[in-house]
Amino acid sequence: MTIDAKKRREGGRARRSGGPLPQLPWQSVTNPYLPMQLLSADQLEAIHLTSLRILEELGIELMSPRPRERLRAAGAQVDEASGTVRLDRALVAAALATAPSAFVLTPRNEARRITLGDNHVNFGLVAGPPNVHDRERGRRAGNYRDYCDFIRLAHYFNAIHLIGNQVCAPIELPANSRHLDTYRADLVYSDRVFHCSAIGAGRALDGIRMMAIARGISLEEIARSPGVITIISVNSPRRFDEAMAEGLMAMAAHGQAVVITPFTLMGAMAPVSLAAALAQQNAEALFGIVLAQQVRPGTPVMYGAFTSNVDMRSGAPAFGTPENAKANVASGQLARRYRLPYRTSNASASNAADAQGAYETEMSLWGAILGHGNLIYHAAGWQEGGLTASFEKLVLDVEMLQLMTEFLKPIVVNEAELGFEAISRVATGGHFFGEPHTMERYEHAFYRPLVSNWQGYENWELAGAKDATQRATEIWKRALAEYEQPPMDSAIRQQLDAYVARRRTEIGSKDP
Repeated sequence: MTIDAKKRREGGRARRSGGPLPQLPWQSVTNPYLPMQLLSADQLEAIHLTSLRILEELGIELMSPRPRERLRAAGAQVDEASGTVRLDRALVAAALATAPSAFVLTPRNEARRITLGDNHVNFGLVAGPPNVHDRERGRRAGNYRDYCDFIRLAHYFNAIHLIGNQVCAPIELPANSRHLDTYRADLVYSDRVFHCSAIGAGRALDGIRMMAIARGISLEEIARSPGVITIISVNSPRRFDEAMAEGLMAMAAHGQAVVITPFTLMGAMAPVSLAAALAQQNAEALFGIVLAQQVRPGTPVMYGAFTSNVDMRSGAPAFGTPENAKANVASGQLARRYRLPYRTSNASASNAADAQGAYETEMSLWGAILGHGNLIYHAAGWQEGGLTASFEKLVLDVEMLQLMTEFLKPIVVNEAELGFEAISRVATGGHFFGEPHTMERYEHAFYRPLVSNWQGYENWELAGAKDATQRATEIWKRALAEYEQPPMDSAIRQQLDAYVARRRTEIGSKDP
């Protein structure tokens, strides 16, 4: 029997053995390659100096009086009538001097701790969409059942290192206390680091306290060994709202990680030119970093970037564009200039888990990797410009993240891998299928796909002619069936439940 005939009979490379879904093991991903440099040293310095002019001459509106007073005491110029705060460059430099260049976050399972900074790469679950979608049930409002399933999938897939802020909003739960339910789901159904909401101090403090309970440590101990992270979304252009400022201060006061992320869409919330958008983004990010360091010097902070563009015909946000990819790379240069860990994203504007969703996501993912992103947020499940969390898109994204993880592994060149003896043993025109060099390595020689189908056309057609999105549906359902809840000590579970019940009563109908 010929090799081709044997492959046809056995279904080619799509043939799977029994056991769980094939996936890469949990691992700390690093980027060993040099970062891409889109900006020259002079261009980088020009953006830096323009951002300092924005801070010194124009200022940032800070809507909360308490952080305004904190910055005034540090030497900032504060206009109470407008809420505008102006920072001089000496104050910025002093804050950057106390910010760590890298830090570690430890969840309830210490084996799942992550490092943010240096050349580490971490992938996060999609965060924030109000809607959910899958092929079988369609698009629907976010709800708690789907929320918990997304957390189970995040735990199941080893490529996902971090749980974002509310993968979907469980709208059937009270808005002022639903964060308690989502934090509890994050901790019970997974053992990953999770993002806690910083919409006000109360939500931030609840996340910190619940992680401390899950780890069996005190607030003093978790301040020395942070376990949660938040993202402060700047209301670009040049505004920090009261809730975000108060949430930032609460996180910083307790030593937890703060990511300052301006949302600078060129043509809408930022100028239409990329250089100007980067200068505005940079000023807004530096402002939040200064505030965090004033609250607690040494607070773990990240330089966040979310610069893309709008469709100038409709005003709709666009992602995965060439401009977005270039911004991902250039923002990494700015973060490295300040010796700060870098948060970026891979995103798409597609309304479906289709080819557009894949190529836009891959475009922004490459920008994030070439820019040496340390935290790639929204890395799995983002759809419809962030308005929908998609089950199929999560699976397709995991495939892309695994492909990128394998790409980031350096090529090994040594005597064994060079294989001269193997080459010498195979006659010209022969093949290497039965060569010992091949047989010793064949099982783990190449990446084994999660979604991709490598059958020939006839066998693919006989198997149902399913495209990647259809296969993704089968995969997320199988992953949920294979999911195993991580163990949690019953006493800790009781403490978490008691905390949630007590806080729900304390909050009542008030804002937390």
